[in-house]
Order: sequence, then C-alpha cells, then structure tokens
Amino acid sequence: MTINEVIAMLVWSGASAVLLVIIMIVDSLFTRYKDLVEIKKGNVAVTTRFVMKLLAQAYILSQSITTSNHLGEALVVSIISFLILLLLEGILRILLRLTIGLNLDKGTQEGQIAHALFAGSIHVAGALVIGSCL
Repeated sequence: MTINEVIAMLVWSGASAVLLVIIMIVDSLFTRYKDLVEIKKGNVAVTTRFVMKLLAQAYILSQSITTSNHLGEALVVSIISFLILLLLEGILRILLRLTIGLNLDKGTQEGQIAHALFAGSIHVAGALVIGSCL
C-alpha cells in the first residue's frame, strides 16, 4: 500500500464518518423524541432502533463507496439514498398508524422493544434494497 492509498483511505473514511453523523442528525429531526436523550436515560428500545438505523445508513454508505470512483459521487449517492429511505420509512410509519393504529415512535419511546425492532427493521430492509440498486 502506498502513501497515496493510505491518504485516500483516510480522506474517504473521514468524509464518510462526517456524512454519517450528519445523516443521523437529520434523521433524528424526523423522530418524535430525542434519540440521545432517551439513550442516555437507558431506553433500550430507542438504543436498539438507533443502532439499527446507524447500521442501515452505514450499509448504504459502504455500497456507495464500493460502487463509486469519486468521493463526491459516493457522498451524493449516499445522500440521495438516505432521502429515499427517509421518505419510504415516513410513508410506512404513516400507513401503519392510519391502518392498524401502530405508532412506532410512541411505542419505541415508551420502551417497547417490539416497536423498536419493527422500526429498525424498516431501515435495515430499506437499506438492503436501496444498496442493491447502487
């Protein structure tokens, strides 16, 4: 491995980490509770959902990096993929609330692991599908 390859790896990793943090911050704006506050209080359901969301976003980012030749392209593809996932997740949450009265945010905030796993699995499944399209 050359010094240029090491530098490139550091730049790509650093840019990806920054984007991942930004994506998680934006995602938290669409959650009806404060993720980090609930995690700090020991809410295992919120922590479970947060970890699943983080893994889903990291998977999309890894797929973007794998399929891109340029850092800018990888970051743009990741942002677009995140927006698609956010939109799909929002639509599904609304449909679940309207059709069967299942409020995933409320249940997760109340510490219901089943709600958290369901909500987190939406992110993971969406990431797998979106990632396969990259």
